[in-house]
Amino acid sequence: MTTDRELLELAAKAAGYTIEFWGSPDYYSEREGEVAQVAGLGEWNPLTDDGDALRLAVKLQLRTMPQEKCVYVESNPDTLLGFAGVSVLEMYGADPCAATCRAITRAAAEIGKQMKEQTP
Repeated sequence: MTTDRELLELAAKAAGYTIEFWGSPDYYSEREGEVAQVAGLGEWNPLTDDGDALRLAVKLQLRTMPQEKCVYVESNPDTLLGFAGVSVLEMYGADPCAATCRAITRAAAEIGKQMKEQTP
């Protein structure tokens, strides 16, 4: 089972981001949970921030397809420079937006995992 932190680390790798350190958001921040401090971006957590998730989906050219009870996210293998395409299905539950953020992050993490496995 992958933790949220591992998902974020792998998603950052896929996007080419460098995580400088981890921390909880300050009391004045609207972010929830643990956040990564990413070089050039500041606080970053596409699991809880829809703006971060959207930027991640655009950067990795992920296709997001909302369905009636779930969201489906897939990559375009032609844009991954030799990495296999990925697809993720996430059930909505109580919050379709949160499920979409999670699906995007999971797809990015799967790309990052492939990159990590191919790194010597």
